[in-house]
Amino acid sequence: MSLALNPIITLLPPIFLIPLIIFFGDKQKNLREASILIAACILFAINIFLYQQFLLGQPLQSQTFVIFGSLTLFLKAEPIGIIFGLLASFLWIVTTVYSIGYMRGHHETHQTRFYTCFAIAIACVMAAAYSGNLLTLFIAYEAITLSTFPLVTHSGDAQAKRAGRIYIGVLMGGSILLLMPAIIVTWWMTGTTDFTTGGVFNQVVMSPLWITVLLCLMVFGTGKAALMPFHGWLPNAMVAPTPVSALLHAVAVVKTGVFLIIKIVVYIFGLELINDTGASEILIYFAAGTIIFSSFIAMTKDNLKARLAYSTISQLSYIILAALIANARAIEGAVLHIVAHAFGKITLFFCAGAIMVAAHKTLISELSGLGRKMPYTFAAFFIAAISIIGLPPLVGVLSKLVIIEGIIDSDYYWLLAVLTLSSLLNIAYLLPIPFAAFFKESNNLSGNNDTIQEAPVTCLIAIGITALACIILFAQIDPIMQLLSLVEFD
Repeated sequence: MSLALNPIITLLPPIFLIPLIIFFGDKQKNLREASILIAACILFAINIFLYQQFLLGQPLQSQTFVIFGSLTLFLKAEPIGIIFGLLASFLWIVTTVYSIGYMRGHHETHQTRFYTCFAIAIACVMAAAYSGNLLTLFIAYEAITLSTFPLVTHSGDAQAKRAGRIYIGVLMGGSILLLMPAIIVTWWMTGTTDFTTGGVFNQVVMSPLWITVLLCLMVFGTGKAALMPFHGWLPNAMVAPTPVSALLHAVAVVKTGVFLIIKIVVYIFGLELINDTGASEILIYFAAGTIIFSSFIAMTKDNLKARLAYSTISQLSYIILAALIANARAIEGAVLHIVAHAFGKITLFFCAGAIMVAAHKTLISELSGLGRKMPYTFAAFFIAAISIIGLPPLVGVLSKLVIIEGIIDSDYYWLLAVLTLSSLLNIAYLLPIPFAAFFKESNNLSGNNDTIQEAPVTCLIAIGITALACIILFAQIDPIMQLLSLVEFD
């Protein structure tokens, strides 16, 4: 196989970028950040190329590295992974553009370390996206946790260090104590961890109880998916700079978590086995509860990033819920919601960061009247909020409709009430923010609003791109649906 058709090439741009970032450092910021943008564009082009070759029927797989017996590591392209790879690589470009304005405008220190860890994290995300088996994905998953830990603790103060301890403790503790034993048992009972059409358990006789226990261990052990009660790390991680929050919520961390759960459901257990054994039923209740409870908590938060964090917890459980329903249409909805939520939520966090840089405000109660000073930012916030809520003409409505179709195809009709209530709660905690910014009089709780203007132009460019994507994807969703139609479920 030529290197061009080997998914390992997706790791090369961020890996080769790391020494350049270190070499240029803080003394040559322009060259450092130019090199990052070039590498990000190259990575996105590589993912587009792999997507095109996959549609042409080309086999896209790396060589297999044997660890022990049937324990192997390798990369392989399949439709869900290609979608994730395209999403993460594109958002790396946009987040870099945003970071340039934010990190400079907010006068952040240790910017070279920030960009270096960011590049390492993106390389790990590519390894996760194109993992050919569960062991490879697990290693990439752990590497993402380690590479993003310095980003969470970036400011170095006591609050950041505490958040870092919670972050590493919950994520690595959960994966080592719950996820890893389940992977070991899977390998011991089936002889493989390879992602297999129809699942690896379809030739193994196991009791429904064992299947349920293994599925629960894997789902709860995937702490990055933030399913309650393993969600506390995410709000605490909001002490990090806004580009890190965007990375956590839209590009790398949480999306890798729900991506892992989708891959486990489709290629380790298989939809038929989960439905025949009812293994996912208890987890569906946990996901439904997370959707509702985190939405209620979001309504109580005055800190903008904290409210968005609990919104993310709720929206992630949409994806988990759809995956656990375990029919083809629900899986398509889950993957589509990864994309829709990524663009909507990254826009909201970009806007929160822009408000921080330009107005030095973090509390929702301080935002009244600010929309007249920052109309571009709050208009983008409104667009993204509408997408997260699930109203047309934004892409969020498409993913939620496909999930609803999956629910209708199942026996869990009561989940329609859960999604309806959740959407109403989305309206209650998101729309008052732009409404107050545009239509309420300024309360001027901190500072002089007369001097406030929009954030640096690179921040605005990034915000515009992701907000516009929420609209464009509503009309141009066919390429993603085409890939999803190629997923082999049995």
